[in-house]
Amino acid sequence: MNFDDFIKNGQVKKASPDKALIKSLVLTSKTDLSFLKNISINENSARKTMSNYYDVLRSILEAIASKHGYKIYSHEAFTYFLKKLSEPVISEKFERFRRIKNSINYYGKNISAEEVEENIKEINKIIVFLQKKYLDNEN
Repeated sequence: MNFDDFIKNGQVKKASPDKALIKSLVLTSKTDLSFLKNISINENSARKTMSNYYDVLRSILEAIASKHGYKIYSHEAFTYFLKKLSEPVISEKFERFRRIKNSINYYGKNISAEEVEENIKEINKIIVFLQKKYLDNEN
């Protein structure tokens, strides 16, 4: 499967870049990260915290996709979008985070506070990298 398959299936649509959407997504992501960094991660908060960090990462990817003229309706398509951008390592990490989020949200799986802490470090590094590379001029 590749990114074009998602376009053919209607899970990705070509669109004009939406500067207002991009700016809004970047701003809300910053606000959400500011809120999330103050959350104490423990066994009670780990699942929700992981899901919320994943959502921030996905929002950044949505902003980048809009900048490139795409509206993505499938979280899985973001994995292939990252490959299209020649970001294979980030693509693999995003896919891992997507699967973790799905197992938490849809299958009732638990995740340890320690694993969430490690994932958050990776997600934050990815967000900083993606923003610098693809969105710095959108702020």
